[in-house]
Amino acid sequence: MNYEELLAFAGRNPMLSMALVGLTVAIIVTEVRRLFRGFKSLKPAELTQLMNAGGAIVVDLSSSSDFEKGHIAGSRNVQPSQFGPEHKLVAKAQQSPVVLVCRSGNASETAAKALKKAGFTQVNVLDGGIPAWQQAELPLVKGRN
Repeated sequence: MNYEELLAFAGRNPMLSMALVGLTVAIIVTEVRRLFRGFKSLKPAELTQLMNAGGAIVVDLSSSSDFEKGHIAGSRNVQPSQFGPEHKLVAKAQQSPVVLVCRSGNASETAAKALKKAGFTQVNVLDGGIPAWQQAELPLVKGRN
């Protein structure tokens, strides 16, 4: 396939061509934003390794009822509206690894952006949240800490 054939195809199929260009641009923009967002997404296995290494602060931003139904061992529950860089769990841990967890990923990404903006250097988010943890068949603890 050469350049002339591609141009002929694009001329015969303008909607397909526009869709291809649009999707390509969307993928590039998404990947560039992910690279420059300032925090890292961890898979459940990576979080386990980080916790085993010690020093990681795991903050669960789920509702209290969801937290009691099941959470990662050692995590602390904080409501997203009450959490920020000045919260007592993380206020003195700007150089320590902080991992944010929630049910969907939305609350943890918002909180991660705030921590990064405040100067935290090791901000992480559990990719996929608690459902990803469960899918990896890792244990959850029930009740309060």
